[in-house]
Amino acid sequence: MTTAISSSTTPAAAAAAAAAAAAAAQRQAQNALGAAAASAAGSAQAIQNQFLTLLTTQLQNQDPLNPMDNSEVTSQMAQLSTVSGITQLNTTLQAISGQMNMSQAMQASSLIGHNVLVDGGKISLGQGVATVSGVDMLAGAADVKATITDASGKAVRTIDLGPLPAGVQALAWDGKTDAGVAAPDGAYTLSIAATDSTGAPVSAQALTQASVQSVAYGSGTPALNLALGGSAALSDVRLVM
Repeated sequence: MTTAISSSTTPAAAAAAAAAAAAAAQRQAQNALGAAAASAAGSAQAIQNQFLTLLTTQLQNQDPLNPMDNSEVTSQMAQLSTVSGITQLNTTLQAISGQMNMSQAMQASSLIGHNVLVDGGKISLGQGVATVSGVDMLAGAADVKATITDASGKAVRTIDLGPLPAGVQALAWDGKTDAGVAAPDGAYTLSIAATDSTGAPVSAQALTQASVQSVAYGSGTPALNLALGGSAALSDVRLVM
């Protein structure tokens, strides 16, 4: 089941919706944790009871002239300890996973109504104003160029960004072509080419700005629904603006 929380026309309503979503996600995670802990505890107790029953049966039916060796009993006890330890470890990992899901839910809800930079090269130009874009440099580069193309794939503007360090850099386009005239309103695409001092390519990812309209909770992982269409995971956000 997936629950979506949309941004509101008033800040107070948006904040209330985000708080309610975070609380609901927290209750779901806590309920899941309680069920997992109870199940793990019952499983561990059942294994221990079975072991003790088998060991008692072995001791009662052992050959008096050839009793069980102490080392054999010790080995079986060690096996039980190992099984119990694994069960406890699984319970601990489930608890940590639940806490992480609650933290992600709260972080995602706080992004409703904010602009973020995520992977992609979409740029929207309207009335001469272009949406902010960016570049994610996986390593420093000596020369970085940004190319903006129209819907037909034709390059309308090339921007020389010069050397850039590793990290996320915001990029603003003034909406003009290489000829200095205003480009028509519409959808454009940003691509990045980067090289080091030897001319070898450097990995760089174009980023697009999008407004977070709502947060959807499904399969325990929050997804950000974006104004430009599509969705993004919380880990896809490169910059909150």
